[in-house]
Amino acid sequence: MSALKEQFLNGEIILIDKPLDWTSFQVVNKIRWLIRSTFGIKKIKVGHAGTLDPLASGLLILCTGKMTKSIEQFMGQEKEYTGTFTLGSTTPSYDLETEIDNTFPTDHITEELLQATLNQFVGTIDQYPPVFSALKKDGKRLYEFAREGIEVEIPARKVNIRSFELTQKAIPKVDFKVICSKGTYIRSLANDYGKALNSGAHLSALRRTRIGEFNIEQAISIEDFEKQIKK
Repeated sequence: MSALKEQFLNGEIILIDKPLDWTSFQVVNKIRWLIRSTFGIKKIKVGHAGTLDPLASGLLILCTGKMTKSIEQFMGQEKEYTGTFTLGSTTPSYDLETEIDNTFPTDHITEELLQATLNQFVGTIDQYPPVFSALKKDGKRLYEFAREGIEVEIPARKVNIRSFELTQKAIPKVDFKVICSKGTYIRSLANDYGKALNSGAHLSALRRTRIGEFNIEQAISIEDFEKQIKK
């Protein structure tokens, strides 16, 4: 048995830079298939520590073998994101998964207003998850209700935003960097920030750059992972 094969079976952490348009589940399936087919393994556990939406890229922690027992621990760690909010328009999903449903004025938005409003969202806040999310209510995922046009009451959740800064401002686009707790929806932050500006906003780009002590710089593409294990 090769040393690498044994490592995967015993338990490895794999840091993948998830590409756009892939679901986290597709990445897990691809990595599992690559390990199984390369080493002739019939069965191996592979799981991810925290979903990234298909429209987001960046750090995805995968665990194999016995390391899958540590998934919960990784999921609970602080996360860092960068991305772009588009001001002046909203979508039902709060991101680009759905079409723009409303537009709002942005003429009144100044740099001072952007900064002052941003400060409301630092610290422990109440946040409503998006209706287009995989959270469950009465055994059914919220996005299933949303697609059927059924309104459901979603309770607010406490989340912690340790840091929220705008890195570039070219209205209607603003780039941001956020450091936050587990369970924070950046899509909801975009929507709430837009409302607080007396306008609207949706998330138009998102990249996860850190989970706990793991950074995006340590992650590799799926293609590079394939090359490495086939060497």
